[in-house]
Amino acid sequence: MSFLFDHMREVNFQLHNVLESEQAFSGGVFADYTPETMSAFLETARAVAEDHYLPHYQTGDQQEPAFDGEKVHLLPELADAWRAFADAGFLSAHHDAEHGGMHMPQTLNSACMSFFYGANISFSGYSLLTIGAGNLIRSFGTEDQIARFLAPMTDGRFAGTMALTEPGQGSALSDIKTTAELQPDGSYRLKGHKMFISGGDQSITENIVHMVLARIKGAPEGVKGISLFICPKVRVGEDGSLGDRNDVALAGLLHKMGYRHTTSTVLNFGENDNCEAFLVGEPNRGLSYMFQMMNEARINVGLGAVMLGLAGYHYSLNYARERQQGRLPSCKDPLSPQVPLVAHPDIRRLLLAQKAYGEGALALALYASQQVDRIELADDGAEKKRLLGLLDLLTPVVKSYPSEYGLEANKMAIQVLGGSGYIREYPVEQYYRDNRLNPIHEGTEGIQGLDLLGRKVVIDGGASLKLLLECIAEDVRLASEDVVGEEITIPVAESLDLVGRVTRTLTGKMAEDVDLALANATLYLDFMGRVIIAWMWLRQARAAKLALNEEPEGNQADYYQGKLQAARYFMGRELTRTKEQANILMGFESSAFEMQDSWF
Repeated sequence: MSFLFDHMREVNFQLHNVLESEQAFSGGVFADYTPETMSAFLETARAVAEDHYLPHYQTGDQQEPAFDGEKVHLLPELADAWRAFADAGFLSAHHDAEHGGMHMPQTLNSACMSFFYGANISFSGYSLLTIGAGNLIRSFGTEDQIARFLAPMTDGRFAGTMALTEPGQGSALSDIKTTAELQPDGSYRLKGHKMFISGGDQSITENIVHMVLARIKGAPEGVKGISLFICPKVRVGEDGSLGDRNDVALAGLLHKMGYRHTTSTVLNFGENDNCEAFLVGEPNRGLSYMFQMMNEARINVGLGAVMLGLAGYHYSLNYARERQQGRLPSCKDPLSPQVPLVAHPDIRRLLLAQKAYGEGALALALYASQQVDRIELADDGAEKKRLLGLLDLLTPVVKSYPSEYGLEANKMAIQVLGGSGYIREYPVEQYYRDNRLNPIHEGTEGIQGLDLLGRKVVIDGGASLKLLLECIAEDVRLASEDVVGEEITIPVAESLDLVGRVTRTLTGKMAEDVDLALANATLYLDFMGRVIIAWMWLRQARAAKLALNEEPEGNQADYYQGKLQAARYFMGRELTRTKEQANILMGFESSAFEMQDSWF
């Protein structure tokens, strides 16, 4: 039995006890999503993930994609898994009925996707990208573009990608060189190169729709001159029929440390000057459009990192319960029976840390997803703007904290297994390798830190940060009223003042020396991540305390006690580090900033 069965209980706790989804969905467009409906979707997701994603997780890592010069070869099982996912409706569920969907709340959609990420994160990359590309077309495309490309993406015949990065440019999108030239029929011809394009070629769908950033000839330099284009691998007629191959060539596959199911490609556009593409929206606004897909991807990257961390946690927990090794220091009898690993305090430390990182980050990913639903349900524009600002503020943390600490959890899982954790016969080393990508793609940790400190906390005079602190303060008040212990509530309450002081100090410095003020932005990102995850544990502790008040029996009571203990652990071991971080940040510690190239 895989950990996905245990994950079902965790998801239900998050959805129903912490997020109170029944109340959130009780009116408006989500009224049909009753507890019974949500349970049915979750069980479908678990079953498809268990039957079609999990079996080839390790096989796909060992038999990675290959390119013979003409075609990419993948495991045959992947096509069946893709079809099972599409037939279950998960490519279209979040769309409204007009576009073949069921208007599924994003909270539930993320919870369903967590099963697929937990079963096979690497293969899940194809669906993540296809859904995001389809959302771009739905949001900014013309009626013809929606009819021609979105429908076959939601039914699984076409896949999608995001083609941003170029050789030599990396994340510096303002310097991209790919060009687009207008044609008499209104289409464009692309010419350029893209690199690290996940899913850029594969053999599981009839077609691939690339969402490409390029610069129309004569456009302004920098980000103000970037446009967004639809560029199919195979040309698509106005009636939806497939034509001949477009001038998009696979230059080669990149060989990755992990995440091997999803191809990573180098693509050449317009080698024969005949790469057909279609402008999405208005010229020179492409980067602003693409941020929709990028932000969706960032939240999903965070959720994927969560699930890898939790997969390793559950595997190492079961191993620690079964593996007999050593005796406690108090036992001096060498003939006495050995004890299971979990009996050793340091093993419990490693397990508790994994639990604290993983379940705390899952709470954050689902909380962020709920904000998407709250934005849609909001009655007026001002409230929508407030909630959108809160989601924008949280997004860098949703992407970065799970990426860093899900990876740390995987390291600890390997440590629990000892030598066995380092060999491929056990899955924890693959979890680690797969998770190592997450601090890199969709914006490195450094980029997320600059985004958070340099943009998100200062927009509109700091309105979003003020709203965040108000939300945390309200949850502190509720937890205190429900008699959640002071060892949990007081540290979170004290962190609010610390966040304010640190942020004011850093943003005040920006006016006189922005480079120095932002030099430690990544540390600020980690600082904020610890505070926000502490908040998530406060919310979980309150939900667990209320559940315990109902006097549950047996394993369920143990589950809630485990929540309270993990919250205590996080406050005592993780949140306390923010005080040292605050001293470094407010003191503008500058050793790295002042280091010279020639001194290395």
